[in-house]
Amino acid sequence: MFKDLVSKSRSYRRFDEAVRVPRATLVELVGLARLAPCSANLQGLKFFVVGEKDLTDKIFPLLKFAGYLRDWAGPAEGERPAAYIIVLGDERIKQQFDMDAGIAAQTIMLGAAEQNLGGCILSSVKRDELAALLELPAYLEVLVVLALGKPAEKVVIEALGSAGDIKYYRDGEGVHHVPKRSLEDLIVN
Repeated sequence: MFKDLVSKSRSYRRFDEAVRVPRATLVELVGLARLAPCSANLQGLKFFVVGEKDLTDKIFPLLKFAGYLRDWAGPAEGERPAAYIIVLGDERIKQQFDMDAGIAAQTIMLGAAEQNLGGCILSSVKRDELAALLELPAYLEVLVVLALGKPAEKVVIEALGSAGDIKYYRDGEGVHHVPKRSLEDLIVN
């Protein structure tokens, strides 16, 4: 069921780095985003796919994971993403990409979940450094980076507590907890 796929598609930040993601899989995931709707059908997004360890190692320090986990510097070696899909906006086609980038990123993440992969949509990115590393032309704007791999952590959804704290956290066993508002809190009529 689609609901199960959505529930399975969590923000994973720790991966089994030894399990590489083939380029063909990354291209297939981009193919799903290609089919997704986009504003005015301008199709202004481009994608840079990375599965090679030497390049994933260079990209990793340009990303920030889990802002709420102040005492955590990000995935340790061996738990880092095995692949990335960098979502780019082609400014020759369009100037604003917010909605399109979100639709494409979520489509890719759902496709990844269907293939028993996990991922995290990262917007805390050293964009200029990443563009330079990838030797991107100036008309391609780095929008978000999708970190992908085989999940190496458990992520659970729980009800938002009475204090209303929405910050995710890790318990003593390393389980990642994500508080969610109730459906009743979201519907206003």
